[in-house]
Amino acid sequence: MKKTDFFQNAPGKTFKTLQGYLAFVPAPLPPDIVWSNKLLSALSKADRSLVRLAEVGNAFPVPHVVARPFIRKEAVLSSQIEGTRTSFQELLSFEAGQLSLFGDLEDTKEVHNYVQALDYGLERLETLPLSIRLIREIHGILMQGVRGDLMTPGEVRRSQNWIGRPGATLDNARHVPPPVDEMHECLSALERYIHADSELPPLLRIGMIHYQFEAIHPFLDGNGRVGRLLVTFLLVAWELLSQPLLYLSNFIESNRQEYYDRLLGVSQKGEWEAWLLFFLDGVHSQAQDASQSIAHLQELRLSYHEEFKQERSRIKLERMVDYLIGAPITSISQAQENLDIGSFTTIQRHIQKLESYGIVREVTGKGRNRIYRAEQILEILEGRS
Repeated sequence: MKKTDFFQNAPGKTFKTLQGYLAFVPAPLPPDIVWSNKLLSALSKADRSLVRLAEVGNAFPVPHVVARPFIRKEAVLSSQIEGTRTSFQELLSFEAGQLSLFGDLEDTKEVHNYVQALDYGLERLETLPLSIRLIREIHGILMQGVRGDLMTPGEVRRSQNWIGRPGATLDNARHVPPPVDEMHECLSALERYIHADSELPPLLRIGMIHYQFEAIHPFLDGNGRVGRLLVTFLLVAWELLSQPLLYLSNFIESNRQEYYDRLLGVSQKGEWEAWLLFFLDGVHSQAQDASQSIAHLQELRLSYHEEFKQERSRIKLERMVDYLIGAPITSISQAQENLDIGSFTTIQRHIQKLESYGIVREVTGKGRNRIYRAEQILEILEGRS
């Protein structure tokens, strides 16, 4: 990082520390925003797509069920940005108890931690405001027992970190966030901004907050994942969505270099509009994709219900289908644990009935600890249909 990389309108200050390296301290939010027609148009598109997603999600007869696979998709994609190799199906199989399907159990545990961190944060938001304390708790869950567990899970850093290519040092890093004392001041200012009254549109504020968190980089590891979780928490806390159905990791992964360049462009050149246009485009495209997936799931759900019309156990089979939308790879034990519709033998009988309809198929070939896949549901969730 060089002093000459930063323009006069950079939203913060650079200074040389006593140790001799250059660090960047972002100015408190909000910045002065120039309301161009391009920005207004992008905001309008993103808002409309998000409202549509909220409507589609709320109209789904079991909205909490449809949120479950979206949470897991985000966990997989967000973790893949950080280098894990676990797939969506591997995570579902892990949760169903079929551990032998994995090449890297540590990767899968890391992704599973993301799910737990997201679930925990959403539950806490029902009674507590979003705070740095809550963010630290979420980080602790995210990093527990995995590669980052040596990086003080749940604690903000007590030493300097930096962002750069493998092997980069403080002298040639792409970005050096605030030193520890300044970092604490930045986090306090960020928390105040999150809770402050503002006339700015919520989506713009969320985009700014995500940038600010990444610029501060308060943890030794896991900052990217926590920053993406923060977007989800704010969408729900500010009631833009009632269910966590929008995730940006797919968009970020598809445009990874531009994502990093846009964030750095804010720090070095004050290019807020370019970053916010990128962020709003991500909201728009991912909201559209999620709305389409949910609509297809509902069509499939109704077609299955139609097939059960003559079944004496129609109601229970319909409940089984709803459960499979949330857990399209499952074991009988996992289904029994999550459904209050009978014993292991009863669930087994219903699974066999669904198998006869071609809705699920057994994939292990074993007599015990069997795993079932709902292929058509998976195709929709993975964007293959």
